[in-house]
Amino acid sequence: MKNIIKRYRKFQLSLSPQQNLLYGFLTYTLIGWTLLCFPFLHKQAVTALDSLFIATSAISTTGLVTVSVFDTYNWFGQFIVMLLFQIGGIGYMTFTSFVLLSKKSPLTHWHQRVLNAEFTMPKGFELKDFLKSVIIFTIIIETIGALCFYIAFTRAGVEHNFAIWSSIYHSVSAFCTAGFGLYNDSFEQFTGNTSINTIISVLAICGSLGFIVVTDLWNRITGKTKSTTFTTKTIFGVIIVLLSIGTTMIYFFEPSVSHLGENKLMASFFQSMTALTTVGFNTVPIGSFSLGVLLVVIFLMYVGASPSGTGGGMKSTTLTALIAIMWSRIRNNRKVTFFGKTIPLESLYVATSIFMLYASVIFLSTFLLAMTEDFPLHQILFETTSAIGTVGLSTGITGDLSAWGKVVIIFVMFVGRLGLLTFGLAILARKNKIKIIEDEADLAV
Repeated sequence: MKNIIKRYRKFQLSLSPQQNLLYGFLTYTLIGWTLLCFPFLHKQAVTALDSLFIATSAISTTGLVTVSVFDTYNWFGQFIVMLLFQIGGIGYMTFTSFVLLSKKSPLTHWHQRVLNAEFTMPKGFELKDFLKSVIIFTIIIETIGALCFYIAFTRAGVEHNFAIWSSIYHSVSAFCTAGFGLYNDSFEQFTGNTSINTIISVLAICGSLGFIVVTDLWNRITGKTKSTTFTTKTIFGVIIVLLSIGTTMIYFFEPSVSHLGENKLMASFFQSMTALTTVGFNTVPIGSFSLGVLLVVIFLMYVGASPSGTGGGMKSTTLTALIAIMWSRIRNNRKVTFFGKTIPLESLYVATSIFMLYASVIFLSTFLLAMTEDFPLHQILFETTSAIGTVGLSTGITGDLSAWGKVVIIFVMFVGRLGLLTFGLAILARKNKIKIIEDEADLAV
C-alpha cells in the first residue's frame, strides 16, 4: 500500500499544475458518478449515462439535468450532488490546502503551483490569506443564506422539515452558482416572491464576483491596503453595466414577462442576473423567450462571471481586455489601455486566446448537436453556450437529448469548469515573463 501511495505521489509531482487540475476534477467526477449509480440512492431507476451527466453537471456547477434530481435520488443522493457542486464551486484543492493551513502545516511547493493554476490572482495577493478568505467567506455566506431561505420558504408555505433541507441545498447551490434545485420548475412558482428572488440574487452575485474581490475588499476594510485593485474596480463596473443592459432588454423587449405587472422588473433583473452570474435558476420559462432576447441571454452567459469565483463563462475581465484592444486599435494607440491603465501584454494574450477557444468550442459542439439532435438551431446554440459557461439555463431540450448529445454536453460542461486554457496545456506552458512598465495595472483574466 505504501508503494502504491508513493508511486501515485510521484505521478502527481511529475504532472504540470494544469494536468493536476484535470485529473483532480476528473477523479471527483468519476467518484461522484460511481456513488450516484448505487441503487440504494435512487427513488426510481436511472441510467448510468444520466448519473454521469448529473455528476459532471454538479462538479462543473452547471445545473443542466437530464432527470429530476428530487424525483430520481433520495436524500443521500441529493447530498452527494450537493457535495459535488460545493467542491466544484470553491475548487477541489481549496479544502485540502485549508486543512493544512489550519494545522499550521506549510503549503508544499506542489500545492502552491496547483492553486496558482486554479485561481487567477492579481499581483500582491498572498495565497495563504486568499485561501482563508475563500473558506471563511463561503461558510459565512452559505450559513446566512440558509437561514434567510428557511424564513422565506416557511413564509411561502413550504413544509418545515423540507424547508430546512431545501434552505441548505439552495443556499449552497446559489452561492456556488450551481443551478441545482429541488423544484422541477426551478423557481417559477416563486416569480413574485421578493424575499426568495433577493436571497438568490445576493448569494449568486457574491459567488460570481470572485474571491479576488472579497479578499481585496477585506484587505481594504482592515487597512492592509490603501485602495482596491484595478481588477476589483473593473469587475464591479462591468457587472453593473451588463446587468443594467440585460435587465433593460428583457423588460422592454420580452413579451412573456409583460403579464407580470409589478413583478416585471424583478423578473427581468433575475433572468439577467442568473445568466451573467451563471447561477442557472429561472423564475419564468426560458423556452418562451423571443429569439432576440434569447440572443441577449446567450451573450450574458458567454461573458459569465468574474475570475477566481464560483461562476463560469469567459469572464468579465476577459471582455474588458477585448474591449480595450478594440478601443485602442480604433484610436490608433500603441498601448492597450483601460481607464488610463495599460493592460499587460500577457493578459491580452490570455484574453484573446480564451475568446477564440470559447467561440471554437461553442461552434464545434453546436455543429455536433445539430448533426445528432432534432431541435431548432437557436435551442442548440443556447444549450451549448449554457454548458460551456456552466450556467444551467435551458430552453427545455436537455432531457430529450440523445445519448450522443448527452456525451457532447458532458464534455463541454467539464471543459467549461476546468477552463479552456487549462485544458489546452500547450498554451499555458508557453507563457513568458513580461516586463511591467510603471503605468501597467495587472488585470486577472
